[in-house]
Amino acid sequence: MNALTAYQHGGTGAAIRVGVIDSGIDLQSAEFGDCSGGVGTGSCRISSASIAAGGNGTIDDEGGHGTAVAFTIAGRRNDAGTHGVAFDAQLIVARADTPGSCADTSADGGCSFGDNAIAAGLDAARTGGARVVNISLGGDPPNTRLLQAISNATAAGIVIVISAGNDGDKPEGFNPDPFAGGAAASAGARGLVIIAGSVGTSDQISSFSNRAGTGASTYLMAVGERVRAPDQDNSAMLWSGTSFSAPQIAGAVALLAQAFPNLSGAQIVQLLYATARDLGAEGVDSIYGRGALDLTRAFQPVGTTSLAGSTGVVSTGINAALSGPMGDARQGPLGAVVLDSFDRAFATELARSIVRQGPARRLPALMATRQRSFSTGVRDLRVAVSLVPSRDSIRIERLGIGGSDAGVARMLAATVSGRLGSKAQFAIGASETGNTLTARLAGRDEPAFLVARDPLHSAGFDVDVTGSVAVRQSLGRWGVSLAQEQGQVLSRRDTQFAALRWDAQHSGYWRTTLGLDRRFGDLRAGLSLTRLSERDTLLGARFSGGLGAARADSNFVDLGLRYAISDGWSLGGSMRQGWTSAKLRSGVQGGGVIRTNAFAADIGKDAMFAAGDSFGFRIAQPLRVASGGIGIALPADWDYATMAVSAWDKGFINLAPVGREVDYELRYSWPLLGGDVSSNLFLRRNPGNYASFPSDKGGAVRLTLGF
Repeated sequence: MNALTAYQHGGTGAAIRVGVIDSGIDLQSAEFGDCSGGVGTGSCRISSASIAAGGNGTIDDEGGHGTAVAFTIAGRRNDAGTHGVAFDAQLIVARADTPGSCADTSADGGCSFGDNAIAAGLDAARTGGARVVNISLGGDPPNTRLLQAISNATAAGIVIVISAGNDGDKPEGFNPDPFAGGAAASAGARGLVIIAGSVGTSDQISSFSNRAGTGASTYLMAVGERVRAPDQDNSAMLWSGTSFSAPQIAGAVALLAQAFPNLSGAQIVQLLYATARDLGAEGVDSIYGRGALDLTRAFQPVGTTSLAGSTGVVSTGINAALSGPMGDARQGPLGAVVLDSFDRAFATELARSIVRQGPARRLPALMATRQRSFSTGVRDLRVAVSLVPSRDSIRIERLGIGGSDAGVARMLAATVSGRLGSKAQFAIGASETGNTLTARLAGRDEPAFLVARDPLHSAGFDVDVTGSVAVRQSLGRWGVSLAQEQGQVLSRRDTQFAALRWDAQHSGYWRTTLGLDRRFGDLRAGLSLTRLSERDTLLGARFSGGLGAARADSNFVDLGLRYAISDGWSLGGSMRQGWTSAKLRSGVQGGGVIRTNAFAADIGKDAMFAAGDSFGFRIAQPLRVASGGIGIALPADWDYATMAVSAWDKGFINLAPVGREVDYELRYSWPLLGGDVSSNLFLRRNPGNYASFPSDKGGAVRLTLGF
């Protein structure tokens, strides 16, 4: 039954009472504690509520069957031989055999049990506080007295497990024994009567076991072949029959009741059915019913899990996906308590569910297959559009490597710019950042580097820019600009389907930039303040489920310089410093401040070897978290008595990577046939801010033709 997981979770059956209605129990056996001083005393695990329900003067076993069944439920665990399923459970024994019947060894003799005696045993188990009662007996359908006892027991939430019968090789074996079938189908069963069938260790139904038949919905199986247990003389025997499937299921009920005291009897039954191994035809079938008992699955979270003390759903896969600026950020322990759909508490380690995004390819849309760009304009108004072939539609896309050849063009980017009088300019862009528009309005031409990009012109993480608008007002040598940009942050999707994990999940962002620029002779300088608001992400990272959705507001200070030296030489540089305030809006309570930075520096020359050629070299660090993270409060312990968190721990989600990506790029272009050929060589150290990753080296050659 895969019970090891139950034991590793602390399941022993301690303090749980199990009723056993059978032929009694060996009072001299040490398997149930020291009962020499009488039942219910000292270490004896046989309750004083035990009775001789059939009229015998003692509960001491005469036939051996009752002792073997009781041992299968609760035989001691002493590192020798075998032990019972719930080895610390207490037993309420009801000896219900008719006096003298077990002593009759004739062909027609053997233990017999009357319904009224069984009913008395059920009543004793109910009043004695049993959570589950095992009845490894069979025969005719229960009489009225027994049906009432069953109803009284189930009304008290007691689970009753009855063996299915051992007539599987006979025609009547297609359905459960009438005794079990009648009890499970009665109005008083309330879904708390389980019929126990038998399988072997290979999960094949035992030849002797009655099939599920008409009782399929309440039929559960466990191993009933060659079960090792002592008889009334403490001799080890190998027992076979559904009589020994039933006590394994009853012991499983005791383990669950002890390990998860919040569970009702109905919930335990539902849990056993939900976690059973499906055998035979898919779903509930007439041979195997619900399938085979599996305690490993029963002691694992079932259904949706949520962080204890909150409504935040904890994913079994990804609860946070970090972004590029966070690289290889390492996490310390983030242990927490989660509740499953049965409100059972389990320990989990959230750090394992925080994934990191690997390095992204950096070749932009300029390398797209068969890309076409054109521009046109009238006085004070210009329109520029970049197109790339697409399959079936025209739509604006974020700059990225293009798609396959087709007959319809897809718009990659578009810009409309113009003047408002003699001092003001405006620009409207699709798939263009606001900072790119303001740089264009200020007349700052940026060198064409492919990998070592200017960090001031990008978010630093994956975004799809929906649209942007910028205006610039000239004030003598000064220029004041205001840009507004909005779009979607693209983050990794939490899905069990690997092919869909990079089908990005979208969430909105807004960016506002106020800039000031001025020319000092051959020096152009720009200073800007940017406010970035993310709706459900943090610098491109997504926190979901139990960790809650993050809302982040970032402030950036950007400085850009470009100096024209002489003879076509120029120097350029940019620097970004950022401070992000983050707060988790659901799930756990938490927040923090994150500091980021980025820089770039380049040198270039026009007409280096010939007229019209251009050379450049740049060093750049893309946006990177320098320090900080999110402090969170994590539930550390759960109290079943109050059904509330009893202790909290402080956790910290570190967002600062160990690695630091630095990009080096050399470019050269020369004119050719009315266009130009450009080549770029690059080296990325610690790509994606991963210290353990080897350097990324590459190059590109582009041909641009005018028409």
